Amino acid sequence: MSKRILFLSGSTRKDSYNTLLAKAACKIASQKGIDAEFIDLAEYPMPLFNQDIEAESGAPETAKLLKEHFRNADGFFIASPEYNSTITPILKNTIDWLSRPYEKDEPRLVCFDNKAAAICATSPGGLGGLRALDPLRLLLSHINVNVVGQQLAIPSAHEAFDANGDLKSEMHNAIMSSIVDTLARIA
Repeated sequence: MSKRILFLSGSTRKDSYNTLLAKAACKIASQKGIDAEFIDLAEYPMPLFNQDIEAESGAPETAKLLKEHFRNADGFFIASPEYNSTITPILKNTIDWLSRPYEKDEPRLVCFDNKAAAICATSPGGLGGLRALDPLRLLLSHINVNVVGQQLAIPSAHEAFDANGDLKSEMHNAIMSSIVDTLARIA
């Protein structure tokens, strides 16, 4: 049975380098025969998480739809931009909404518990978004996600991709391939 892996970026910016990174990883996974799906968070807008909103009107429909994708996946690949040395507000907000139970008797953290994730980043800067990966790893581990030990932070993002959106560097491609293999194995 093929593993189902979701690929997403912690950015909704139209020309996001991390979206390119998530799509490049998704392409690598597809070439390996993995059931890979790219999810664009821009297609799932949600208000900032607030329990008052949740109590008044329940979860947004977009959160419910996205949660089903996560629930039906064996694992996730997240390419996270670095905002002020941490993850983006949209990524944190998405995780907050998806971590909530929506149905009566729904298991806690149903779309995260004991699933696997891989995390990577890219940035025009010299660290490649590296500082966002530690808080993301910590957050995911606290919601019972098994995070792949190997990660990749690619500096000079503006030079890292070719016209097709593929990684130019053979080394980066080899590391990404290894990360995808490990993610599929532990998912």
